Amino acid sequence: MHILYGVQTTGHGHLIRSAAMLQALRDLGHTVHTLFSGDPSKEIWNRSHFEPCTRMQGLTFCSRRGRIRYLKTAGQLDLRRFFSDISTFPAGGFDLVVTDYEPISARIARRWGITSLGIGHLYSFEHEVPISGKSLPGSRLIMRRFAPVDVPLGLHWHHFGQPILPPTIPPEVQPAASAQLDKILVYLPFESLSDIAGFLRPFRDHRFFVYCRCQAPHRRGNLELRPFSREGFVKDLGECNGVICNAGFSLVSEALHLGKKVLVKPLAGQIEQSSNAKALQRLALGSVMQALETGAVGKWLQLPQPRPQNYPDVIDPVAKWIDSGDWASPLDLARSLWKVRTGWPFTEGQSLRSSRQRTSKPGLAS
Repeated sequence: MHILYGVQTTGHGHLIRSAAMLQALRDLGHTVHTLFSGDPSKEIWNRSHFEPCTRMQGLTFCSRRGRIRYLKTAGQLDLRRFFSDISTFPAGGFDLVVTDYEPISARIARRWGITSLGIGHLYSFEHEVPISGKSLPGSRLIMRRFAPVDVPLGLHWHHFGQPILPPTIPPEVQPAASAQLDKILVYLPFESLSDIAGFLRPFRDHRFFVYCRCQAPHRRGNLELRPFSREGFVKDLGECNGVICNAGFSLVSEALHLGKKVLVKPLAGQIEQSSNAKALQRLALGSVMQALETGAVGKWLQLPQPRPQNYPDVIDPVAKWIDSGDWASPLDLARSLWKVRTGWPFTEGQSLRSSRQRTSKPGLAS
């Protein structure tokens, strides 16, 4: 097949997951053209992995000091260009559109009558999963219509009795021989560095490896500042004793997979992150703070390490499922992946309440 693959560049997780999925599809003999949209300032690491590719402006949000800025977001939207990019993209030769929550490719599929598949965490919100009410009215409707597809493949930390897949964990994410008990990985891209330094300053007996916008690695008190590097980030993730981050999906998934304790601070005003925080608490998988709270960090540092979640390989089974051409229902795919991990046979239509009860049993998230 000739596949158009849309990738949202707002978060690193979309890029990391899509790079692995693109390679898996190419290994099966498909040709893939990548369409990027989102944050125009985002550097696309290992861009050669995505070629041939096209980059467009698309849609993204603006934030400041850990909070969505709705008026600024609305002010920078260029809807005329957005719809022009959809209507002028030469899509006649594509057999399938796959999108990692990228809105232009999703709408190109509809315009040209091409079947579309959506792969990503946001597609789990098509089902009955924990949803936070702490967001702008209409946020859930906007989320569902942002990148609509024919077949959504949602990813989450639990299936909740729905046709939802486990997280995609890249093969490079591996545990170190032993964790360094004083080493904490920090990734809070929506917060200011001065705020981060201030709320971590009291913990002099810990080293906080903070990934941020800086030119070169350097030390500032108990902070070890690092420019973003996937190789260095994965190494620090494997060695650390815990992760402090916003409540995005991919990094938390990698930390849970390795058995690292997590403390998340949701990006205020974003329904995905506030809902992720709610799910973490409901599943007893992590700790949550609503602001950069020194007291919350102190309590969290005393917590023991959780057991690794050991999520199964998802990339190759999904690529083979796409290759099969049988996309009528993702339920069998979801069931097979969770069964590999848990040995637990789940049935379609299981209630959220019964899913929650299952989380305390052996083999499931707890």
